[in-house]
Amino acid sequence: MKRLHLLLVFSVLFGLQAMNQVNTEKLAELEKYYDTALSDWNVPGMAIAIVTKDSVLFAKGFGVIDVESKIPVDENTLFALASNTKAFTATALAMLVDQGKMNWDDKVTDYLPWFKMYDPYVTNAFTIRDLLSHRSGLETFSGDLIWYGSTYSREEVIAKAQYLKPVYGFREHFGYSNIMFIAAGEIIPAVTGEKWEDFVSENILKPLNMNRSLLKVSDLNRATNVASPHTFIENKPIVIPWMDWNNMAPAGSLISSVSDMARWLQMNLGQGIYKNDTLVSAKRLSELQSSNTLININGGSQAMFPSIHFKTYGMGWSLMDYLGRKIVSHNGGYDGMISQTVFIPEENIGFVIVTNANSTLYYPMMYKTLDVLLGNPEVKDWSKMILSRIKTNEEQAKVNKAVAEAARNKQSKPSLDINAYTGFYGCDLYDSVKVFNDNGALSMQYMRTKGLNGKLTHWQYDTYEIEFKAFPSLPKGYVTFKLNREGKVEEMEVFVDNPDFDFTEFKLKKLE
Repeated sequence: MKRLHLLLVFSVLFGLQAMNQVNTEKLAELEKYYDTALSDWNVPGMAIAIVTKDSVLFAKGFGVIDVESKIPVDENTLFALASNTKAFTATALAMLVDQGKMNWDDKVTDYLPWFKMYDPYVTNAFTIRDLLSHRSGLETFSGDLIWYGSTYSREEVIAKAQYLKPVYGFREHFGYSNIMFIAAGEIIPAVTGEKWEDFVSENILKPLNMNRSLLKVSDLNRATNVASPHTFIENKPIVIPWMDWNNMAPAGSLISSVSDMARWLQMNLGQGIYKNDTLVSAKRLSELQSSNTLININGGSQAMFPSIHFKTYGMGWSLMDYLGRKIVSHNGGYDGMISQTVFIPEENIGFVIVTNANSTLYYPMMYKTLDVLLGNPEVKDWSKMILSRIKTNEEQAKVNKAVAEAARNKQSKPSLDINAYTGFYGCDLYDSVKVFNDNGALSMQYMRTKGLNGKLTHWQYDTYEIEFKAFPSLPKGYVTFKLNREGKVEEMEVFVDNPDFDFTEFKLKKLE
């Protein structure tokens, strides 16, 4: 019996050593892949951490914090985590549910009596669960231009939601909404009397020793080892300024490092426990990680990811299956920085990826990491494959631009004298935009958004081109003045072709 016992012990020890060896090989493979991909994608810097609930298996920086200083990124470098903030807001609310101070299916108007949606029925039926699960009926990113770089307060942004016309039925379709998460964050002071920032800091960041993490861009003044955001001009990365996202903080203001985020992932893998301290109950975390809203999987995704059978959204977390495992994740897009957090509960493993450029590099890094950690027998070079598709799309965009330029009537003239276009334009969603005569040329200024301004260059007929130089991530756009039957300017439409902000949502009528 003793011999059998010794054999069993030896077998277990040998198995653990073999597993550690496999992990070491896997991590070495990933490190090499990350380094190569960073160069291939021409992204300045990146950091990645891989953890179990008890250990940090890997934490390393790649590249530089910015293309000017060329200071190396490390595991403590600060990056914007953007929408990864949403899980922190949902977890903070889960703590209040644990404390019996609220319930997921409480009406939002019980806490924010001034909260309104487009439809009165939806207003009265809207719950905290609805705020956290992107099923309001709004189109993805609807209304985001209200808060982007603007002086509107959180309450003012939320109040504008009543003018956003839904495109889906209530609770019938996934539509990603930052504004609903801003509202979710405002539930916290309504219940506790504490600001969202103070509650999250005291109840999540401090207990997890996320000591370098910040919740305001203004706090970067006292921080060191901070990455700079970058965008691409003619395929070269350039540094762009940090933007203050305080008015949408509960949806996206977190600034952190992979070392700090590793502890956040460990708490989630530990079902709410970190170093024997229970921050939130396992039951509440399970509710956050349970499906509330279906997300359609299109044909392209099915072909690329045949092992994915469902995608849904819980509360603050995206959910799907991959290689037979449940994947809990979220990404975040800040102006000049993109990030991704992922954990696999049944495998007791998670990882976080942060980058300092407007690039989808995080996406192939995510799937390569999943493949290696989960032992996918089908080896795919996600980086090479996705980068190739992006370059193809870029070439097509150049063709489309050339076609539009060729169709342009360069000999056309504006219908009216320059001063006929000047004045203020506005709508319920946005108070006013000023168009004025600037030394013989038209210029435009969004009155609540300092950076949204620029000169209008005649394109054709009553359409002008505009460039918002304060936001180099935005491409050039077009401003079209629409005339009524009397030949007077009645409306102005602004179109900027980008995936994040729908300028045409603002139906800008000329104001008397």
